[in-house]
Amino acid sequence: MSKYDTVKQLGVFLIKQKKFWLIPIVIVLILLTFLVVFAENSVIAPFVYTLF
Repeated sequence: MSKYDTVKQLGVFLIKQKKFWLIPIVIVLILLTFLVVFAENSVIAPFVYTLF
């Protein structure tokens, strides 16, 4: 099972169970994860960590 299968299963579950209100929460969590991971070793890291 790959990483993308888990995301696909989550999407199918949310649509099948009509949990549309959870979709924006999941998107925000994914974006914050990418922000922290990609800003970890960059020049903007001190500015990102001041947000949290």
